[in-house]
Amino acid sequence: MGTMDDADARTRLAAGQAEEEGTASARTKAELEVADTGILTTLMGPRGEQFRQLTKGLGVEAGVRGNVVQIVGPQAEVEAARRFLSDLVAMLASGTELTPNDLARAVAAVREHPGATLREIFEDVVVIPARKKPIAAKSIAQKRYLQAIRAHDLTFGIGPAGTGKTYLAMAMAVQALLERRIKRIILARPAVEAGEKLGFLPGDLAEKVNPYLRPLYDALYDMMDTEKAGGLVSRGLIEVAPLAFMRGRTLNDSFVILDEAQNTTSDQMKMFLTRLGYSSKAVVTGDVTQVDLPQGHRSGLAEARELLGGIEGIAFCHFTEVDVVRHPLVQRIIVAYDRRDQERKVEKGKE
Repeated sequence: MGTMDDADARTRLAAGQAEEEGTASARTKAELEVADTGILTTLMGPRGEQFRQLTKGLGVEAGVRGNVVQIVGPQAEVEAARRFLSDLVAMLASGTELTPNDLARAVAAVREHPGATLREIFEDVVVIPARKKPIAAKSIAQKRYLQAIRAHDLTFGIGPAGTGKTYLAMAMAVQALLERRIKRIILARPAVEAGEKLGFLPGDLAEKVNPYLRPLYDALYDMMDTEKAGGLVSRGLIEVAPLAFMRGRTLNDSFVILDEAQNTTSDQMKMFLTRLGYSSKAVVTGDVTQVDLPQGHRSGLAEARELLGGIEGIAFCHFTEVDVVRHPLVQRIIVAYDRRDQERKVEKGKE
């Protein structure tokens, strides 16, 4: 992607600063000229609502006169907004497609990481052959997660639901398989609701475990054609199995993903981690605030985070509600429950 100084650049920035008398702090004025009216229209969104939401999230006042975006506000916010909008215009000019939810998450990421740029957030992609669009990181945490998986043989992704932990790991695994860097993918989940005692469910073994593994199949089928994915599963190149099936195995030349790892016991987590063989990668995902184990059983994921932190070759990546990539309400729901949990801790401490 070219810079703003390239011959084919679509935008030109002009910024000026002036301190307004009678105000408690300096306010900055900046202008961003967008030469392409089509890009400006895309930036604004229907009835200008997207632009209003962006500038509100960035903490500035802004308007458009002709083909010039005018930004006013505190100096730090104006500089961040100007950088954000110039990056956005450049990305739109290059053909990048970003949804309103993508942009809302990007604004939250920039507010949390003031030095980050829009390009840094979205530039890391996972390209899967035969898939029309590459899978892109949608937050700083997701970008660091992808980088950690590439650089480490064992990566932990810890955080709330909807932050892309399993989906991105799956994308990396499918890419590695199709590029023949590994020989198989193994996807595992603990069947915690039945306490790994699957005999209480009706049907044969496949029917018993399917409800626990369905989310992994859903992610897999989103990565590639259903028929192709089914062929890889039937040939054993992709295996989806309950965690109990990992015992006694050594997994060489494999990409192994353990999902919902907060529902493993200490012994189960140790068993899984010691299955890793030569030329293999493992990704462990989970949310330590959503443990469904019977009372008295400590989460193997929480314990692993304490025991294995700082060991060379192991990466821990943490996500927050800012990184949620599901419906925007999910982020608000997570915040509400986190607030409740904090209030309960405070009340418990007073007892």
